[in-house]
Amino acid sequence: MAVNFKQLCNKCKKNYVVTNYKSTYVICYDCQKEDLKKEIKDPKMKKLFDLPEEWYKESSFLRSVKLYYLKFGTITEKQLEYFKKAVDKMKEKS
Repeated sequence: MAVNFKQLCNKCKKNYVVTNYKSTYVICYDCQKEDLKKEIKDPKMKKLFDLPEEWYKESSFLRSVKLYYLKFGTITEKQLEYFKKAVDKMKEKS
């Protein structure tokens, strides 16, 4: 199990982000917020990414998958599978 710790955002240098040794470039939610608000046209994906804002604030993984989709227009089956698992874990926590 990886040890988590807080590190300053590499972009704004103001906010702390919970991370671990595997993360090389850490970005806070506030720095990624504008990119996450781009429109998704595919209704299936729009429904998939329609999650509470708090979940995106808490999980850099959820943000990274959504940003990947917005940049490339698709995600892999593995990304989809793990995204759904992460969403299920967030639902259990709520």
